[in-house]
Amino acid sequence: MRVLGIDPGSQTMGWGVVDGDARRYSLVAFGSIRASSALRFSARLLKMCNGLEEVIAEHRPDGCALEDAFLATNVKVSMKLGQVRGVVLLSAERAGLEIHEYSPRLIKQTVVGYGNAEKHQVQEMVRLLLRLKSLPTPHDAADALAVAICHFHHAQFQERIAAV
Repeated sequence: MRVLGIDPGSQTMGWGVVDGDARRYSLVAFGSIRASSALRFSARLLKMCNGLEEVIAEHRPDGCALEDAFLATNVKVSMKLGQVRGVVLLSAERAGLEIHEYSPRLIKQTVVGYGNAEKHQVQEMVRLLLRLKSLPTPHDAADALAVAICHFHHAQFQERIAAV
């Protein structure tokens, strides 16, 4: 199975593609899609959408896993993040990908073993789990890889529950 992990953001969207299953997985590619804050927000959404569609076309994932919405202290930030997530969901659905969402806390718990882990801890565990020589950067891409890894660990349980 090939999974595209997404860490949505209105200026930087991290993405990572991982092949494998719950016991063994390997890195395919990772990166980020950046949109300048000088652009109108609608133009940033379009840039994110086009960039994500290019990633999907190039790497042909079977599924998409993304970080679920979280409550930010700033309502305006939460609204923008929701719109970016909408772009991700639409792009994944348009490509016919199976979509899975995971909370930031569950992702950190799964990858690091601690739900309140910090960015550098997530980066280091992603490096170790994917047997990389250096930390995946930017941290948005490392977070996206962590989402994909989280999916591998939880997908088998979701399949078992669906079978029952």
